[in-house]
Amino acid sequence: MGDLIIDFSNWIWGQPLLYLLMGGGSLLFLYSGFLPFTKFGHALRIAGGKFDDPNAIGDITSLQALSSAVAATVGLGNISGVALAISTGGPGAIFWMWVSAFVGMATKYFTCTLALMYRGKDSSGHLQGGPMYVIEEGMGKKWKPLAVIFCLAGIMGLLAIFQANQLTDVIRVVMLKPYGLDKGNLTRWILGVSMMVLVAVVILGGIKRIASVASRLVPFMVTLYFVSVLIILFKFNDQVISSLLFIIEDAFTGKAVMGGAVGAVIVTGARRAAFSNEAGIGTAPMVHGASKNSEPVREGLIAMLGPFIDTIIVCTLTALTIMVTGVWQSGEKDGVLMTLSAFESGIPGAGKYFLMVAVLVFALSTMFTYSYYGHKCFGYLFGANRADYYNYFYLITIVGGAVVSLKVVMSFVDGMYAIMAFPTMISALYLAPKVRDATKDYFWRMKNLKK
Repeated sequence: MGDLIIDFSNWIWGQPLLYLLMGGGSLLFLYSGFLPFTKFGHALRIAGGKFDDPNAIGDITSLQALSSAVAATVGLGNISGVALAISTGGPGAIFWMWVSAFVGMATKYFTCTLALMYRGKDSSGHLQGGPMYVIEEGMGKKWKPLAVIFCLAGIMGLLAIFQANQLTDVIRVVMLKPYGLDKGNLTRWILGVSMMVLVAVVILGGIKRIASVASRLVPFMVTLYFVSVLIILFKFNDQVISSLLFIIEDAFTGKAVMGGAVGAVIVTGARRAAFSNEAGIGTAPMVHGASKNSEPVREGLIAMLGPFIDTIIVCTLTALTIMVTGVWQSGEKDGVLMTLSAFESGIPGAGKYFLMVAVLVFALSTMFTYSYYGHKCFGYLFGANRADYYNYFYLITIVGGAVVSLKVVMSFVDGMYAIMAFPTMISALYLAPKVRDATKDYFWRMKNLKK
């Protein structure tokens, strides 16, 4: 069964999906008039709360929506996902993660703007957003099968199995094995159940509790991680420039791992970027669709900051840490354990504990937010009154994720993400003219407001 999952994931992440995410995202980037660059400053002002409207319809503020989305994306994809990218595709994969991130900023702008433009109501009459509602409300009922496909893949792909797997590994390596306390599979089961209970306390409180916790955790976890990484980069400062140059060189030669297979390096970078920042997958539009914002364009602008924070900043810092310490050539190859080796090499003694705390917060914050995504997908398919049943299924699978092998877990999530990307990108490209019209109108009003 595990081999079938791995084979399916490798197949679906072939050229068609790469063309859809990278090619489709590039079209949106050009179609927007390079908006991620030209309106970046305005997006930062929105994030600062300058345009918040407390009377707007929705469940959470735009900043809380961004924090929740970032809590889901700035996570283990930035720690172990980057390590997997380097071990699989070489350092050159990081360059293609950068390219995917800038393309992804445009994709998130379009998908999250649409999430507010075409909000719909669930079976209980509550206002909701996300690709499934965009497809039904914006494209019409005849396109509803796309919405169903998205939600079915979302129910399975947005489980916290990867986070549970990697958090279990870190706790075992850092806290248990050195003291002879690791009991193999028994330890995995115990840690899985413990994580399940901890996550249950938050997610059973709904999106408002999830957003409240995420908005407190995100600044803390990003600061802790930044400080730790900067200490390592300062210690190996003579290696930083050469590492950046090697990333660029390897992106076009692929000689580090793939023996010159540049196409494989590009696929690896795009695949890991999609897992890391989720641009084009359709997760962020679900939480941004719950924002208290009467201006869809503003929501899209604040949403596009996510891939920049996630991939351009956090993933780059992780990649440099792995490279300057040299562990990518001689250290662990199993996801988070490679990054753990880099931290231990960069900050002997304390480094592994810094990373363990960061991984703990990263993993838990992602687990909290993913439950909301799957909850919305389940509610769309089976009714809002039954959506809470999903939470119990979600919690049980956390235990399974702690026990199953990393390769199977990663391939399963990748495969479901790929299926989700097709409806999301098709709807974004189909409705792109509506977003462009709304963008022109919004900035025309902003310009005239200043006069």
